[in-house]
Amino acid sequence: MKSRLLAGSAAALLAVVGVILVFSYAQAADQRAVQNLTPVDVLIVKAAVPAGTPVEAMMASLATQQLPESAVPKTALHSLGDVTGKVAAVDLVPGETLLAERLVAPDELKTPGSVEVPAGLQEVSFQVEPQRVVGGRLAPGDHIGVFISQVAGKDEDKSGKTKLVIHKVLVTAIQRAPQAAASAQPTPAPSQGAPAADPQDTTLPNGSLLLTVAVSDADAAKIVFGNEFAKIWLSKEPLNAKVSGPRIIDGNEVFK
Repeated sequence: MKSRLLAGSAAALLAVVGVILVFSYAQAADQRAVQNLTPVDVLIVKAAVPAGTPVEAMMASLATQQLPESAVPKTALHSLGDVTGKVAAVDLVPGETLLAERLVAPDELKTPGSVEVPAGLQEVSFQVEPQRVVGGRLAPGDHIGVFISQVAGKDEDKSGKTKLVIHKVLVTAIQRAPQAAASAQPTPAPSQGAPAADPQDTTLPNGSLLLTVAVSDADAAKIVFGNEFAKIWLSKEPLNAKVSGPRIIDGNEVFK
């Protein structure tokens, strides 16, 4: 009985020793393999870095890691000594190797969704509802017509008036209010022979839009007046759109 117990204990001990030896050999093999591949130190992103972050402020979000030279991109950075003064061009995500092209000079960083303001113009922002801005189907770089409507008053001039006061205004930026989650509703089957409707064409937008446009100082004053004391409506007016000249529309003109 004792001999069986001794034999069992010896077998268990040998098994444990064997596992330890195999594990040690595997670790040594990995180290030898890396040494044979010429390991190099590279910078790895260990915490998310937002676009625009200066190099000096991202040091705590980086770590140095050894990788085989054959697996390291040519533009991988090994230190930050040569890139001081630069900023992250895009969002950097944990786990990626820091590459030289991911860092740019601050003046090269462009805000997504905006366009350059032409020389001599200034920017002004105003808020509108989707139905007043072509259903919200605008993007930076588009051109718009700005209508201002003066509501009917109680004085001598009781009729409201509308005029297209500014033509072909450049949109430089658009900010949209968060969209509420739409409740799921069954989509009716299209009639036979008719194509299915595109949800993007039928879904009504909600929330306001904040538009920034590039205009002259005089036109900026018109937009501010319209936003403060009247109502603004916009059209999408490409540069090749026909212009019929200044014209004030009131009730008499509409119902001619």
